[in-house]
Amino acid sequence: MIELIKEDIASVFARDPAAKSLLEVIFVYPGFHAIVLHRVSHSLWQKGIKFPARIIAHISRWITGIEIHPGAILGRRFFIDHGMGVVIGETTIIGDDCTLYHGVTLGGTSTSEGKRHPTLHDGVVVGAGAKILGPIEIGKDARIGSNSVVLKPVSSGATVVGIPGHVVSVRDNKVTDRKKIADKMGFDAYGTTADSPDPVAYAINHMLDHIQILDKQIHDMKKELVKAGIECKVEGITALDGCELDKE
Repeated sequence: MIELIKEDIASVFARDPAAKSLLEVIFVYPGFHAIVLHRVSHSLWQKGIKFPARIIAHISRWITGIEIHPGAILGRRFFIDHGMGVVIGETTIIGDDCTLYHGVTLGGTSTSEGKRHPTLHDGVVVGAGAKILGPIEIGKDARIGSNSVVLKPVSSGATVVGIPGHVVSVRDNKVTDRKKIADKMGFDAYGTTADSPDPVAYAINHMLDHIQILDKQIHDMKKELVKAGIECKVEGITALDGCELDKE
C-alpha cells in the first residue's frame, strides 16, 4: 500500500506542472485523496467488509467530489486531475499510468449483475467531461477527447472524439511532432485533438507548430553567423526524440 501511494504521488509531479511540493500534493490534491481513500476502501471490499468500505467511499465523495465505488479496480500511478464530478462504477477496471480529468464518468448501461462498466488499459487519457459507458474496453494508450460519449470499444493508440464517439486519424507526422512538442512543454489539452470543436486547443496546437519552426530557424541562423566569422554562442536545442541537435 505504501509503495502504491508513493507511486501515486510521483505520478502527480510527472503529469501536473502546477504541483510544487510534496506537502501541496498530500494536502490540497483531491484526486490524490480520492485514490488513497479508495485503496483503503477497496482493500476492505476485497475482504468482504463491505459496509465500512462503502462508508469510506461515501466520506471520500463528500470530501473530494469524486465518487469511486469500492469494487472498482485501479492500477498503479493512476492520476485524477482536478477531479470534481468524476464517477467510477463498481466493475470498472483501470490499468497502469491512466489519467482522468474532471467530470469523467465511467458508467454502466445495464442493471444486471456482472461486468457492466468499462475497462481502461494502460496509459489511457480521458478528457474532461467525457463519458465511457458499458462493459467496453479502451485499448492501451488510447485518448478520449473532452465531452465525448463512448459506447463502443476503442482500439489501442486511437483517439476518440464527439457524440457519439468516433475515431479520428492522428497518425500523420505533423500531429505526431505536435504531441512531442506538447510533451516537452508539459502540455496536454485535456485529451483533445485538432479535430475537437475547441478553438482554444486548435490555436494552441498551431502555436506548437510555430514554436518548432522558430526553434529550427534560430538554430540554423546562429550556425550561419558562426560560419561567417561572427561571434555567436550556438546552443543545441532539444529534438523531439529527446536528444540534443548538433551545435556544429
